[in-house]
Amino acid sequence: MAAQTGLSAPALAGRGDVPVFPPVALSAEAAPFTPLDGWRLGSTSDAEKQFSRCAMRLRALRADTGQLREELNLLFDQLLSENYNKTFEPNINIRPEDVCSLLKHASCLVPLSQEHLVIKLCQLVHHLLNQLKVIMDEYTLDVLVNYTVRALKVCSTWTHSDVLLALSTVVYGNGPQCHQHLSDLLGEDGLLLLYSSPLQPNMELRRVALTCMANICFRIPGQPPLDDQYRTVSFSVFLKTLQSAKPPNTDELFYCMVIQAALKGLQCVFSGGKWKFGGGDELGSILASLKRLMFQGTPGVSMEWPAVLYPAPLPQYEGLSTQKPTEPQKTSESPKDAAVPGKPSGNKKKKHRGKGKKTSTEESRRDDEEEDREAVLALQKEGVREGGRGEAESLSKPSAQSLYPSWKRTSSDSEFSDPEGSAQSKLRLYHGCVRQGALHCLLAVVKGVEKRTLYGYWSSFIPNSPIGGPPPLTLLTIILKDPSPKVRACALQVLSAMLDGSRQFLAVAEDTASPRTSYTPFSFLLATAIRELHRALSLALLAETSPQTLTQVIKCLAYLVANVPYHRLRPGLLSPLWKQMRPYVRHRDVNVRVSVLTLYGALVTTQAPLPEVQLLLRQSEGSGSSAGSFTPQDSALSWRRRDGLSSPSRTPVTPSQRSSHTHSPGHPRTPAEEDTPSPWLLQLCVLLVTQPREDQSDSDGAGMGGGAALEPSPVRLEALQVMSHLVRGYFSLAQSCLCEIGQVSARCLGESDPSIQLHGAKLLEELGTGIIQQYRAENNVPESSRVPMSQVVSFWSEVLSGPLNAALQNEQHPTLQTSACETLSSILPQAFAQLPDKTQLMCITVLLGLTYSENYLVKTAAVRALGVYILFPCLREDVMFIADTANTILAALDDRSPNVRAKAAWSLGNLTDTLIVNMESVGVDFQEELSDMLLLKMLQAATRASADKDRVKCNAVRTLGNVLHFLRESQLTRSAFQQPLEDAVRALVKTVQSEAIMKVRWNACYALGNAFRNPALPLDSALWSQDAFSSLCHVVTSCKNFKVRIKSAAALAVPGHRGCYGDVKRFSCVWHSLATALENSEDTNDFLEYRYSASLRHTLSQALLHLLSVSQSQDMPTLGESLSGDEGRGIKEHLIKYLKAEEGGGDGEQGENDAGGDRFTPQQRVGGLQQALIRLKGLKAEGEGRREEERGREVVVHFLEDLLETCEEL
Repeated sequence: MAAQTGLSAPALAGRGDVPVFPPVALSAEAAPFTPLDGWRLGSTSDAEKQFSRCAMRLRALRADTGQLREELNLLFDQLLSENYNKTFEPNINIRPEDVCSLLKHASCLVPLSQEHLVIKLCQLVHHLLNQLKVIMDEYTLDVLVNYTVRALKVCSTWTHSDVLLALSTVVYGNGPQCHQHLSDLLGEDGLLLLYSSPLQPNMELRRVALTCMANICFRIPGQPPLDDQYRTVSFSVFLKTLQSAKPPNTDELFYCMVIQAALKGLQCVFSGGKWKFGGGDELGSILASLKRLMFQGTPGVSMEWPAVLYPAPLPQYEGLSTQKPTEPQKTSESPKDAAVPGKPSGNKKKKHRGKGKKTSTEESRRDDEEEDREAVLALQKEGVREGGRGEAESLSKPSAQSLYPSWKRTSSDSEFSDPEGSAQSKLRLYHGCVRQGALHCLLAVVKGVEKRTLYGYWSSFIPNSPIGGPPPLTLLTIILKDPSPKVRACALQVLSAMLDGSRQFLAVAEDTASPRTSYTPFSFLLATAIRELHRALSLALLAETSPQTLTQVIKCLAYLVANVPYHRLRPGLLSPLWKQMRPYVRHRDVNVRVSVLTLYGALVTTQAPLPEVQLLLRQSEGSGSSAGSFTPQDSALSWRRRDGLSSPSRTPVTPSQRSSHTHSPGHPRTPAEEDTPSPWLLQLCVLLVTQPREDQSDSDGAGMGGGAALEPSPVRLEALQVMSHLVRGYFSLAQSCLCEIGQVSARCLGESDPSIQLHGAKLLEELGTGIIQQYRAENNVPESSRVPMSQVVSFWSEVLSGPLNAALQNEQHPTLQTSACETLSSILPQAFAQLPDKTQLMCITVLLGLTYSENYLVKTAAVRALGVYILFPCLREDVMFIADTANTILAALDDRSPNVRAKAAWSLGNLTDTLIVNMESVGVDFQEELSDMLLLKMLQAATRASADKDRVKCNAVRTLGNVLHFLRESQLTRSAFQQPLEDAVRALVKTVQSEAIMKVRWNACYALGNAFRNPALPLDSALWSQDAFSSLCHVVTSCKNFKVRIKSAAALAVPGHRGCYGDVKRFSCVWHSLATALENSEDTNDFLEYRYSASLRHTLSQALLHLLSVSQSQDMPTLGESLSGDEGRGIKEHLIKYLKAEEGGGDGEQGENDAGGDRFTPQQRVGGLQQALIRLKGLKAEGEGRREEERGREVVVHFLEDLLETCEEL
């Protein structure tokens, strides 16, 4: 008996090097068994030692070794018996070079005549490379590809399946490196083309060949793409495979595997580099094939699928097949199946309620929604989900089944025996994989095809509202009816990709007008498609139970909301969605909660402010609730109120308990339970960010150490983003919670998580920006609707005395510093003036210091903030602050980062704008206080910056114009300013004539006009003045951009007296240029420019009248000749319109609108013209050309008198 109580050592020693344990007596007092460290069955050391021993023995073998075949056979078997999978055992450490050396040597030892050894070697190649994820060197790759290609040519057909499998493993991601073998494989009569042909009878060979081609096309990121020649060949093979019918007497499972391989290959082709579809019907063919395979194996769907899809506004006809479906489940089909979208059955039976379909489209859509909702509710009451969606498959009952198509039932309810049921389950699995592969491939097509091209095919994948007859088979059919959550998720990803970036296409949708009976406009078709998308995705939201797929549904809704023009549609689409999403905010899955907040963010962002969303924000959570806000998962979605079905114990829940759980959420209270004026969504986000959670969801894993924990970081971050969107788009509603939002931001800034801190700072910035927008005069916000100034000052006092200071000084997180600088720049200027002096000084000191940060993001934000502060009325007259800011900006203007230089140029432009304002308001005293040397440095720095990138140049030329306007005569006459002055003007002239972007050119024209306002500039004598006027005259007549012409015409009208225009020749050139530009003011090939033509004519007319008003007697011959001919008649027509203000002026560019037109009334214009006429009548001609001047003066006077008379008559 004693011998039997111990465990003998030999009983354990089944293989070499396994530790031998001493015998241990079996007793209650014995210590627990603990394995020795590092020992485990199938451990890493065993696999490595086995590989090392076999590799050493293999390398010792030579071609002339005795019994070579037996040795190789044994070694191959030993190597194949080990598991090298790193996912199973991540500590395994076999060097790639050892694997490559082994395989190269083995390929030299195995002759192609020994076919059994060839098969084992190929299996070993696949085994080692696949499990160890070996990256081969080029020589090994060449040796193995060469060996397998020769094996395909020499060995018998029965070996080719294993050889192709090895080849597919070798070429995976190495297609471009195998270029010398690609002609044998994919060239004309290539081996892979032979085996992958639809005529190939062996389906296994065909599948492996297609897999091999797919692996050749697969591209690892960073590698060059496969040659287009071979990608095109592979694409043709894959497409032919998808289009070819299943060969007769072929097992359906093998056919599904072939289709999967072809789909994977197509996906590799599309993702292996930019793919251009050929002409003709190539894109339509691939889309048609993919659409057919999206419904592969779907019982009840037996269609005559079109071979090609064409771009069309209406869905392409898909006819019913004459053959009846062969699925066994057909016999148990319920009457409800005939009404299920995506199942066009010809057997139309009455519904179980005895109600027939309504005739109108609106009523039928309502019926469908009610039916699907009742179906979901019925299933919820029974505690089950459809087959493949829930855990309670064994609990399904016939009453619940009748509400769903037969192909969504569980296998336990079928009429098959166990082996048959197993086969059917496997077939359903393979069909699901085909559908999933087709959708993955379609996703690659959607991402690879240009959006405008894809819009033509939308009707084939996205339906309009039901219009009678069998509903079309689209992506929505899959989303609503496919039994596989993965397939539904793939369909949602495809739909999301189609909706992403579709705003320009959907922008034409409209259904606010009364419907037409004669025809249906495309805008109405788009609107009905949008409504159908809302309806179907809302139903999917009701029915979905898989958290991963539910997340995709909500994300897809967010893409839809972000791109739809709701202001052009009838209201009512967003309200049901808004209410339907509320319970999901408490879903147990974190990803679902995050996606819900993303959707709410899209709702408050799209075309904000929308009246419908404003109304929803004003409502409390409980108001307006209806069946549309109920979800079947209410009893199970809150992590604070789980019922019996979602609890591990499966305790039954009575209806009364379920009702109380559903309508009485636990702690914390939902915000809208209290009747407060602040938006429900804002209060919810505040709670999600700040309030601890007492209960934890299964997927959170937070707070396990005891004590209440906050929401997971992704939820809090998304809630902060929603708050930012809400403040940006609906500030008038959010301002009632200004202090509360400020406290949330301060709390976030005080946390340790940099992401939370960053979003807290962003929220503060949005608050500041919203307040600034309210106080802008052009927004016309009544004083009573604004945030009171005292509250604004108090708000910023608390913020600036809180944790924002720490964020500004947090050098470990430069992104946070950047956001904090942007927050400082969003302070209301009037409020900044009322802050304590020490607070103002702190803000300025911090910003000046941060401009010397080593991080370019921080430096950029600090320089920009200084550019904002320099415009503050309380700071712009402080000469010391201006000097410090100017020196800081000038240093940043030489930074190596183009972003820093661009913001520095913008800030310098703002600073020089301030100089002009001070010059006009304070006068000469301010000009004298500013250092001459500082002005000279600004002039030289801006001149250098005008040769920089366009985004730097556009503000550098603005600075040049301001400085040239600001300089005094005493400075201009100094020798130190002479050359910089000439360089600055020539830089402006060069920019006007350059091929830079139009914004740079019109800023340069504006800058020249700004400089011309300085009476101290020697326009009449300076050499550079001729170039300045010539460049403006050239641009006003020849530039294609009308805004540049407007700025140049306005600049030519700036000089205040005749001497500035130089001699008669220059004056004549300016006149003729303006007259020619006026005559051609409607000539343009760009329709977008035509909208500026009225403003251009207005500015040109003003400039011509200005020239007449300053003209002298020596100019009369030129003016008289121009006004007496056809040119004069055209000018007269335009001047009449200008004087009567029939066409307005000004293009409204911010900061430059004074250059686009005048601010005179029609009476003032006519008065100015009368004064000019009086002055011209008093002119006396002198000199040799007195007669010509007199005749010209008479023509001009007669022209003006006639002009005035015509205006008086009108």
